[in-house]
Amino acid sequence: MSDHPLIAAIEAGGTKFVCGIGRGPHEVLATQRIDTTTPDETLESVCRWLSKAKAENGPFAAIGIGSFGPVDLNPLSETYGYITSTPKPGWQHTDLVTRLKNRFKVPVGFDTDVNAAVLSEYLWGAGKGLDPLIYITVGTGVGGGVLVNGQLLHGALHPEIGHLVVPPPVNSLAIHREGQCPFHKSCVEGYVCGPSIAKRWGVRADTLPLDHPAWEEIADVMAHALMNLTLTLSPRRIILGGGVMEQPQLIPLIRGKLMSHLNNYLLMPEVGREIDHFIVPPGLGVRSGLLGALALGRLALDAQGTTKS
Repeated sequence: MSDHPLIAAIEAGGTKFVCGIGRGPHEVLATQRIDTTTPDETLESVCRWLSKAKAENGPFAAIGIGSFGPVDLNPLSETYGYITSTPKPGWQHTDLVTRLKNRFKVPVGFDTDVNAAVLSEYLWGAGKGLDPLIYITVGTGVGGGVLVNGQLLHGALHPEIGHLVVPPPVNSLAIHREGQCPFHKSCVEGYVCGPSIAKRWGVRADTLPLDHPAWEEIADVMAHALMNLTLTLSPRRIILGGGVMEQPQLIPLIRGKLMSHLNNYLLMPEVGREIDHFIVPPGLGVRSGLLGALALGRLALDAQGTTKS
């Protein structure tokens, strides 16, 4: 890996920014967590750290950013590189790309944090070589990245899997039965992201016992979403990451409910005897997003035709 150029990577999240510099998954030279506060304060802290990392490790050839969203990914748009209509207070219409490009004068690769994660899992992790591939993270929010024909899926915007509409849970035992998304009454994020779980059940997700009825309900909501994705995108594998998915009983529950919802409609091993290999946790663990940002930087460098190391 040492003959590859150094790339700076930024996993931009609503709670924290994780920055790194390296050449690939086995050669990350330094990382740093920076709490997400205001855009100016956060981005200035990021720039200071990148300058320090550059002084200590040598110049980097590109920067990759995987960001929370929604974001503008259209290179022809006046707001390309912006976080757009995010519910994160103070971050609406924040320009990430121009600020970093002007500061460091290198190519900048930019995509959603979950598209970055699906890219890294495709290159180096649990989805290596599998196409189409889906990565879903369930944490502070719910996001999804999709890779099809070797390319990250863009379109009018980008996938917003967290806002897929799902049936309201039947006979819910939650304190507040309704979904908590401020935009939609009955979407995935409104039921299963960390803040929604806390509001609906009255306690934080990581304090719920393994046999709490919330987990059955969360698994059911997720299985409905995965059924829709399986039927529309026909993925080779779906990877489930994020803090909520770290509950050891949850992915097995989701697998079972997905098979139940499909009701033998798809006669293929991925939703039968091989479902343990179809719905899986990330192969790169919590590093998926940061390594995906590094891969985005590499793609931006390749797109510019730069070979300088």
